[in-house]
Amino acid sequence: MSQENGIYVFCAIQTDKDEAFESVELEGEKRDVFTINYKDSAMVAAEVPMKIYHPKKDNLMMHQKVVSEVMSKNDTVIPISFGNVFQSKEDVEALLENLYPQFEKLFPAIKGKVELGLKVIGKKEYLEKMVKENPEMEKMSSSVKGKSESAAYYDRIKLGGMAQKLFTSLQEEMKKEIFEPLEETAEAAKVNDPSSETMLLNAAFLIDRDKEELFDQKVNEAHEKWKDKVDFQYSGPWPAYNFVNIRLKVEEAG
Repeated sequence: MSQENGIYVFCAIQTDKDEAFESVELEGEKRDVFTINYKDSAMVAAEVPMKIYHPKKDNLMMHQKVVSEVMSKNDTVIPISFGNVFQSKEDVEALLENLYPQFEKLFPAIKGKVELGLKVIGKKEYLEKMVKENPEMEKMSSSVKGKSESAAYYDRIKLGGMAQKLFTSLQEEMKKEIFEPLEETAEAAKVNDPSSETMLLNAAFLIDRDKEELFDQKVNEAHEKWKDKVDFQYSGPWPAYNFVNIRLKVEEAG
């Protein structure tokens, strides 16, 4: 028995034309990428087997590839998260109709804008140096070294608290020294929670495409200044994932 097909959606764009994009390979099979339109909005979609798609690397890259191609041809792209599959084109049209009042407000707000991401990771030597230069922590860690496991238990908790405090102050410093100057060039900016223990800044910026070069330059200048202490992970351009909050109710469609 053949599996029924559904409609996978990648992103929404502002257009009143039927558009086609490069076909994409999904789990070993080529799929056409097309638009499903409502007024001057459209979902970029592909017909795929109806099932749950897991966010493994190939699938995520496939999603990203389509979104990047769409972004190169359209300057108003509303991001849709990975893995949304609807039962039919009619369901997607109904969804578009429901979302249209939000899209009408969003289109002018994100037209010609892209999201850029910057993660700042503390280098091991720099972080260790900061710990060593902190007299309280140095004193506490040497007192832990001289004690048995059980005797040092409370000292270790205290040490953990101090390390946390030191880390928070480094994160504050990165916010002031790196994030705030970059924020001046951005239309909007956001600090997210760090996603690893040595991450000192996890930021997203909404940038006007016309200012992207200027912003890149500012990132390079900040990197020059800090490169001995931290690593930069600079990514994008993406659609405005951090600045658009569209919830797709897959289970309600159909």
